[in-house]
Amino acid sequence: MLDTLHIKASGVPIYVQIRDQILAAIASGILKPGERMPTMREVAVALRIDLNTVRHAYESAQETGAIVLVRAQGTYVAERPPEIPFESHDEKLEQLAQKTAISAYNSGINLPQLINRLNEIANGQMAKGEST
Repeated sequence: MLDTLHIKASGVPIYVQIRDQILAAIASGILKPGERMPTMREVAVALRIDLNTVRHAYESAQETGAIVLVRAQGTYVAERPPEIPFESHDEKLEQLAQKTAISAYNSGINLPQLINRLNEIANGQMAKGEST
């Protein structure tokens, strides 16, 4: 996982960039449930950043329920994804949609093309789910 982490001079706080990359690695399956994650020190050294910045990123990711910090044992990907309370599901969906649209725009990506690609990904995942 360390080789997939990178920092950009984008105005986004470094800890947020790290947290989001951790969450993306979990969502994409790069990091599997129960898998031990790199230590905070390993991440700090690899990215040449302050250990407290990595600690902040890990704690922020832990708040989402995606990872579990076990004192004196390490950090692990949670066994099951965090559940979103029903009443906040629509709010989370709206926030994600807004962030994605803004990110696509800032990256020069055509939003209808992105929507088509997301549909392809969703259909591919549904096809895999139906065959198992």
